[in-house]
Amino acid sequence: MAITPEQVKHLRERSGAGIMDCKRALEQCDGDVARAVEHLREQGILRAAHRESRPTAEGVVESYVHAGGKIGVLVEVNCETDFVARTPELRSLAHEVAMQIAAQHPRYLSREEVPPAVRDKELEIYRAQSVREGKPEKILDKIAAGKLEKYFQEFCLLEQPFIRDPDRTIEDLRKEVAVKTGENVRIRRFARFQLGEAEE
Repeated sequence: MAITPEQVKHLRERSGAGIMDCKRALEQCDGDVARAVEHLREQGILRAAHRESRPTAEGVVESYVHAGGKIGVLVEVNCETDFVARTPELRSLAHEVAMQIAAQHPRYLSREEVPPAVRDKELEIYRAQSVREGKPEKILDKIAAGKLEKYFQEFCLLEQPFIRDPDRTIEDLRKEVAVKTGENVRIRRFARFQLGEAEE
């Protein structure tokens, strides 16, 4: 059965789980929201959502150099304990995220980090494009909002499709590691360097 974006949104609001987790749960439960919530609980995904507020003072800083030394990345991934910081799961996550940053060049960690001035400018550009294309006035804002969502998916690390598996986002990867380790895991910050790149 086809799962609608409204069903995914409803389950997400109810469960706090990620978009792809909600979509998969709904698909496995034939669109039944109550069963999907139970499914998420069984998978440990809801427990992970409740951990999000716990402090993360441990972790790892991963470096990755690509293209014969022309692109370099540093990324900090945090967790709650030194024990989890040393696990292959956390280190693998940090490495995969560093490779993602090198390949996809995100500008921000999350949509919350996008400055309001940048959001407003993007919306203005999208509206102007739609006007030039002759779109009706009443749907200009909706079109602009849809294009802004695509902007977030392109330039916000947590929303980018994972380069090794585009059906999952980087946020999905982070949550999977949180479930496996039983701790709050977060990607805190990153820096990407490209040889000869002009300053923005």
